[in-house]
Formats: sequence, C-alpha cells, structure tokens
Amino acid sequence: MIEAIFQYQFLQNALLTGMIIGIIAPLLGCFIVVRRLSLIADALSHVTLAGISAGLYASQMIPSLIWLNPLYVGMLFSVMGSLFIERLRTVYKHYQELAIPIIMSGGIGLGVIFISLADGFNTDLFSYLFGSVSAVSQNDLIVIVVISVIVVATVFLLYKELFLLSFDEEHAKASGIPAKTIHFIFIVLVALVIAASMRIVGILLVSALMTLPVAASIRIANGFKQTIFLSVLFGEMSVMIGLVSAFYLDLAPGGTIVVSSIMILLMAIFYKKVRGAI
Repeated sequence: MIEAIFQYQFLQNALLTGMIIGIIAPLLGCFIVVRRLSLIADALSHVTLAGISAGLYASQMIPSLIWLNPLYVGMLFSVMGSLFIERLRTVYKHYQELAIPIIMSGGIGLGVIFISLADGFNTDLFSYLFGSVSAVSQNDLIVIVVISVIVVATVFLLYKELFLLSFDEEHAKASGIPAKTIHFIFIVLVALVIAASMRIVGILLVSALMTLPVAASIRIANGFKQTIFLSVLFGEMSVMIGLVSAFYLDLAPGGTIVVSSIMILLMAIFYKKVRGAI
C-alpha cells in the first residue's frame, strides 16, 4: 500500500482527507455528545443526501450545469438544514429535540424525490452514500483542508464558550456569553464537517465517526480535555485501520472505518470493566 500511495494521486488525497476528518469529526463530536445532540449528524447527513441528489439531478437536466459539483450543493443544503434546526429549536422551546426528526424526515423526503427524478441510484450517488477512496479529488482535499482550519481555529478561540454552553447553558447565558451566535457558528461547522466527510465515510455512516470515538473515550477519560484527545486519537485509528482494510479487502472505506470504530469502542468498554474489577 505504501508504494501505491506514492504512485497514485487519489490514494494520497484519500489518506490526507481521512487523517483530517479523523481529527475534526470527533473534535466536534465531543461537544455534540455532551449537548445530547448525537442524532443531529444523522439529520444533517440526510439533508446533505438531498442536496447531492439535487445537484446530480440538476447536472443531468441542465447541460450548462454539468460542471456543478454535487458536494457543494450538499454543503449548501447541510448548512440550510442546520439553520432550520436552530430555528425549530427556538420555536419548540420545551420540545427542542423535535427539530432533529423534523429536519431528518424532510431530508429523507427530498432525497427520495430527487433520486427518483434522476432515475434512481447511479455510481456517483453510491460513492457519496458509502464512501469511496477513488472519489476524493484534489479540489475535495483543498475544501476539507480549509474547513478543518476553520473548525480547529474556532474551537481553539471559542473553547471556553463552547464548554460552558455544552455543560451549563443557563449559566453561560447569565455570564453574558452570546449563546445564539455561538450556537449558530457551531451548528454551521457541524454541517460543513458532515458534508466534507461524506467522500471518505459516506453519508449514511458519517455520524458514526462523530459519535463512536467519543463514546469510546468517555468510558476511559478522566476529564473533558482528555475526552477530546482520546476521541481524536480513536478517530485517527479508526480512519487509518479502515482505509488500510478497505485497500487490501477492496471494500467501501465507510464500512471498514465504522467497523473499526465499533471495535475500538468494544475494547474501551472491556478495558473499563477489567480496570473496575481489579
């Protein structure tokens, strides 16, 4: 595989993309899990599917839009979905969790409509659904690098605010933190990371990379910063093991990455039980 990486550009793109996603997805996932919004990744991934299928349909029906990259349309839909979630959370103040299934249902509905209009599944759509190493282009890598820089910089600069809002939102508001603005920035970042991660992990599996490494780290970490560190470590391990397995077994990388994450989670649970029994 090492020789192939030096020989083929698409493998280099896939490896670098996977390593970046292995950092930023669990990084945001820590705040998502603490806020009890784990299903938001599923909701936005389905909205992203609607955007991608819409982009594919538009490029088929309008010859002048053949240049249109469905990834960017998916990002646009994902960001719009995240804004709708935040809006619905303010509308249903006492039932804020309703916002997630509402947006998820809408995303699935729109996705099915556009897929049927585009005469069903095709090879491009399958690569978005389950991930594809060969589908990662140089432009995709550049977009993901830009998004990762924005995500890391935002978390670094707003760490205190995000921490307080995640654990005690009322206290954070009382302290003068602009909660709505921080929520808006955070949810947009989540939407962008989900849309960017689909090339490697796939739309249907991207939420796993944001939650499974966090679930594993929670079992053995002794603090929030340690949880973040271990989540990123487990995310990187999952991506690397998954990509290597996908290369040698000729499988979709999304499935192998998720299975690797599950194995790491099971080992973390087993380690916790063994350490507690000693």
